[in-house]
Amino acid sequence: MKITSIEFARCVARVEDLPRDHLPQIAFAGRSNVGKSSLLNSLVNRLRLAYVSATPGKTQTINFYLINKKFYLVDLPGYGYAKSAKTLRQAWQGLIEQYLTAAEALRLLVVLVDVRHPLADLDLQLLEWAHAQDLSCLVVATKTDKLSNLQLQKQLKVLTAAEKRVAIGELIPYSAKTGSGKDALWRRLQGYLVGKEK
Repeated sequence: MKITSIEFARCVARVEDLPRDHLPQIAFAGRSNVGKSSLLNSLVNRLRLAYVSATPGKTQTINFYLINKKFYLVDLPGYGYAKSAKTLRQAWQGLIEQYLTAAEALRLLVVLVDVRHPLADLDLQLLEWAHAQDLSCLVVATKTDKLSNLQLQKQLKVLTAAEKRVAIGELIPYSAKTGSGKDALWRRLQGYLVGKEK
């Protein structure tokens, strides 16, 4: 996709403040430090669109980026970071669920997982919940550049084994560092944006 304009539209801490313009939205979710910000930056060819931190749990609001004045990429707070205060973690989880339930313009939830690790219970719970809500999901395995090709193939098999518990569908390997998987991901995103995918 050709990116002609990018605008940080808003950060949202309450579901009441969600955009009301009905432009399509694609949301990105994942455990803290899974590489969401790096992936978003890579997708739109920007170094600092989304803030990248070495500290897990840095994103605490829902951040909306308006792309080409036509659709939003939505950065959801990371989940599952144990060092965040319990009440704050619960608030983030509540906000995420409220957004996923209330966002009528949401076309797709992209769930990011670290390719080096099996799916965590929180990942599976999110996928199960989204499936129960009839919400379209796509799983992207990040940080593929940190593994050899042989290790990568092995880990992808480990991740797809979770299909026995929850429907994962297509799994897209991705490296924000090398750009591997970027074209494949954009093709899928565009399919949802124009309504060809369900």
